[in-house]
Amino acid sequence: MSPTVRATMPQGTVTGLREAACCRFSAIPYAQAPVAELRFKPPLPATWKGELDATRPGPVAPQLPSRLRGAMGDFAAPQSEDCLHLTVWTPAPDRARRPVLVWLHGGAWQSGGGAVDWYDGARLAVRGDIVVVAPNYRLAGLGWLAPEGGTANLGILDQELALDWVARHIEAFGGDPDRVTVMGQSAGGMSIANLLMRGQPKFQRAVLQSASLGRGMRSAAQAAEIARIFLRAAGAHNVEEARRLPVAALLEAQKAPDVLAWLAAENAHRALFGPVADGEVLPADEQAALKRASGRVDSVAGYTADEMNAFPTPSAPGLGDEVFGAPARRWAADAAAQGRRAWSFRFDHAPNERFGACHCIELPFVFGTVEAFKDAPMLQGLRPEEAVRLVTEMQQAWIGFIRDGDPGWPEWPQQKVFA
Repeated sequence: MSPTVRATMPQGTVTGLREAACCRFSAIPYAQAPVAELRFKPPLPATWKGELDATRPGPVAPQLPSRLRGAMGDFAAPQSEDCLHLTVWTPAPDRARRPVLVWLHGGAWQSGGGAVDWYDGARLAVRGDIVVVAPNYRLAGLGWLAPEGGTANLGILDQELALDWVARHIEAFGGDPDRVTVMGQSAGGMSIANLLMRGQPKFQRAVLQSASLGRGMRSAAQAAEIARIFLRAAGAHNVEEARRLPVAALLEAQKAPDVLAWLAAENAHRALFGPVADGEVLPADEQAALKRASGRVDSVAGYTADEMNAFPTPSAPGLGDEVFGAPARRWAADAAAQGRRAWSFRFDHAPNERFGACHCIELPFVFGTVEAFKDAPMLQGLRPEEAVRLVTEMQQAWIGFIRDGDPGWPEWPQQKVFA
């Protein structure tokens, strides 16, 4: 059994585990459980007091299997609506005020989790002498349903509340609340852009990996239309009735024929649920807001050479660059034009011909979790020496940016290629 370690917060004491050179505090609530009357409502801060056992991983948000499991493999984790918690990895819960990295996972806003083994933050924390934080946020209909009269973009508000928690409490875990970098991949990268659209951010730097900046957000009217169809498929006439439905009904409704028909007719290459340009949580004028957002923090933005190879359905030639590549380059250009330091990268390493350098393939190297991805089809053929090289190169670059604001290659318009 690993020895326990404790962190003292204003509301009480948190007990985690020390594993070699890193301490892990699992499933710390940052919000109240969004269940019953709190389902489909903005998150409220957690209210626990006294002693908190953070030695065991918690559940991920309710979800269907990922459509990318053919490339990434799959993960096993319990699911629960009571999922608004975060995991902290730190060299020590002292007062060293280390730089902080907050990880926002991808999964098209439909799947994933902050602290699954793929995204274990221990190696980054130890190598960089930093604190890594990974929150869950609500997914699919529970986090992104936008019915008329309801609040849209609940998942963004979850992420924002997690960042509030970091600002208030990370010092107890050895972190510096004034040196926070947010890193996100795919939906997590777009979520960073969404957070920056909301005004003055609660972080100082950002890393956007394969952010889906080119897919666009739905309008409030479009979101309300699919919300009506979805609720009807789930067996509810309105949100009040939907609060009483079992979670399984809300998950199964994602596969209902009427829902899938609406999504196919939209033909926008978007997930069923995601950010909405509602004019309240997020601006109605997405493109103008996106350009302003790029100028609010220094950033690293990049993509992979063969993004669409991870997806199960064939795509039109050039779609990967349209959705991920060109928007990442535009983000860097817009940031630089507004006086921000910005860096661009492309990940080209392709272990096998089938998947190439596909969507998500850089993640094992950023986190140093190649072993956790050992069954991922996208990594079949990866040579051990190449894995070690890429982990070293990417972690040194990301840590350089997190610690010192510079990943170690020239700023935009230069582009770093990881081959």
